[in-house]
Amino acid sequence: MEEEWEAYGAFAETYDLFMDNIPYEEWHVYLRQLLVQNGVTEGIVAELGCGTGAMTTLLAEDGYDMIGVDLSVEMLEIAREKCPESVLLLHQDMRELDLFGSVSAMVCVCDGMNYLLEEQDLLQTFTGAAQFLEKDGVLIFDMKTAYFYEEQLGDRTIVDNRDDCTLIWENEYDPETMRNEYLLTIYQLEQVESDLFSRVEEYHCQRAYPVATVTEQLEKAGLTLRAVYEAFTEESAKQDSSRVYFVAAKQS
Repeated sequence: MEEEWEAYGAFAETYDLFMDNIPYEEWHVYLRQLLVQNGVTEGIVAELGCGTGAMTTLLAEDGYDMIGVDLSVEMLEIAREKCPESVLLLHQDMRELDLFGSVSAMVCVCDGMNYLLEEQDLLQTFTGAAQFLEKDGVLIFDMKTAYFYEEQLGDRTIVDNRDDCTLIWENEYDPETMRNEYLLTIYQLEQVESDLFSRVEEYHCQRAYPVATVTEQLEKAGLTLRAVYEAFTEESAKQDSSRVYFVAAKQS
């Protein structure tokens, strides 16, 4: 059996299985620290690209009133099973954000912003964030860097075998466009007796951006850049940083 799906359609079902190497607890501690340092100790926080809700759930447990936003219905269905009932989940494109009111902060982790492939996409997303952030509200997000795609990931093919399913992850990076294309092929056991596997493919594309480009789009949207950190530190981002965190605030 073979089908083609949009990004995070078929992959949603096995996403948490294959992403079990992501230390969400550690990432949560860092993200929570950034929120508190920037004055957000309570209130409404929206997670853009919330996926299956792992980080949304952890922040809800901190006492934040959480909103999870994602483009994938399939990912949101899993998030609904995982998140507390108090969490509001919205099926939206982060470029066309439409919340019910203002929020104290917005966050986006696990390279959700890298899926924005044009500078205009960044501007639209940042403009929406500025529209719904309270005065002095903050936007915190991470991004993989060109260094990561070119020097660490490159054109590698990654194979991850599990008991009942296998993921083949083929990568191709173009340094001129700074785009990395992924082809994910997932084999999943459907019938044990007949040893029948289903096969689905998903195409993903991410883009790296220079810090200056991201800063320019933030400023155009009315947001002020406060810091760009080497991920999980309070040190400034470097040329060989593989992931960086941006902290921006709505101008008073």
